[in-house]
Amino acid sequence: MLSFLMHQLTVLPNFASWQKLARSALASGWPPEEIVWAEWGSGEPELAIFDESDATPPTATAFRVPKAFLDLAQTVACHRSAQRWALLYRVLWRLTHGEPNLLKILVDADVYELLAMEKSIRHDVHKMRAFVRFREIKRDGADSWFVAWFVAWFVAWFEPEHHIVERNAKFFVDRFASMKWSILTPDRCAHWDGIRLTFTDGVTKDQAPTDDTVEPLWLTYYAHIFNPARVKETMMQSEMAKKYWKNLPEAALIPELLAEAPRRVAKMNAASAAKEIPVEFDPIQLPDSHDIEVIREAARGCQACPLYRNATQTVFGEGPTLGKTKARVVFVGEQPGDQEDRSGRPFVGPAGALFDRALAEIGLDRSLAYVTNAVKHFKWEPRGKRRIHQKPTSKEIAACRPWVERELQIIQPELLVCLGATAAQSLLGNQIKLTRDRGQWLESQWTSKTMVTFHPSALLRAPDEEMRKQNYVLFVSDLRMVVEALG
Repeated sequence: MLSFLMHQLTVLPNFASWQKLARSALASGWPPEEIVWAEWGSGEPELAIFDESDATPPTATAFRVPKAFLDLAQTVACHRSAQRWALLYRVLWRLTHGEPNLLKILVDADVYELLAMEKSIRHDVHKMRAFVRFREIKRDGADSWFVAWFVAWFVAWFEPEHHIVERNAKFFVDRFASMKWSILTPDRCAHWDGIRLTFTDGVTKDQAPTDDTVEPLWLTYYAHIFNPARVKETMMQSEMAKKYWKNLPEAALIPELLAEAPRRVAKMNAASAAKEIPVEFDPIQLPDSHDIEVIREAARGCQACPLYRNATQTVFGEGPTLGKTKARVVFVGEQPGDQEDRSGRPFVGPAGALFDRALAEIGLDRSLAYVTNAVKHFKWEPRGKRRIHQKPTSKEIAACRPWVERELQIIQPELLVCLGATAAQSLLGNQIKLTRDRGQWLESQWTSKTMVTFHPSALLRAPDEEMRKQNYVLFVSDLRMVVEALG
């Protein structure tokens, strides 16, 4: 039995509805523990649907919340959990009642749960983009909402975990702008007629097509691009979970392709063994010196691994290394990029610009830090007129490790920040996991205060704007810890 102080707010399953009710509840001074959130159509017993006339209308300047919360709330509103509305209001209440920096406390139970929901939404959005398969419908003269008499229409069936169809539809409009299509799901359906994007209620799977004339070509293509040498069944199923297989035309081929993989790999190995040319890795002998300029000059001629062959020059670290101006913090990235390779200086390209922006935001002068990379030569592959970054191998990282180790021995920093997984694993070992260890002070042979965080280029490569913003906030939060530790 609820007390007379309890207020039930029945919200439509979208962010705008929750936002309107939350504003009124805040203006009325209702704390989270006095509100029961119910979702319209959820089947929950309706005790007393909220009447806005009972609440104080919100004013334009009554409440200030970080933009990061609004972005996060719009994402979490797509979650299927009925508890999301109460969680969002609880965090909103805390942000507006004495905890304005709450979102920076990642170990807080409410923040942790909110970010977990946001991550689940991002994962579902990614899976929808990866596993939607359009089929051309047969035009048998039936006029309906998804087919016109004079044009082909493509229809896909997908079963999302969360309410992401409207949030994700813009991606498909941009990707398939010239097609006319419908994406059908049990909750919500999206339709694009080449001009206008519309939404309708969900449907059952029997309303989706099961095959089309192009599908045999797709299956032939998929069978040919299937690489047996890269088959890791456990990882494949984690990326393409079996629950999606039933709706993928290529899923029927997977068992046969997996069974054939060992034979095809053996055949490929036999064919490559006859023409394989070994690549030499020569361990480098560093000069017996602790003068950074001597080490820098020696690095110019490094040929410890094959990367020097295609690089313009060695890109060594830079920053103060002597006396009272010696850097107290060292930042180690992965490797130079295209612009760094041409200029001979680390972190001067797009990732460097983002790095500088973050440092300026926290008030850390880059000229007082030492910045370098785990690998000193740019590894790339040609794509048209562009040189595209390639991730260095473990052998290439190991061949270059003596240089960065000597840099650290000379500088002896108070703080060491590894930007990205490559730098972290190069200096701290393969047991380091960015997703688990990011934003914490760790012990290392170089200093008792070693941190792992994002590489700025990883922020730029995030699949969507929301993830870029979210990861940038976390990145800046990690760098603030550096400033605090420096005092």
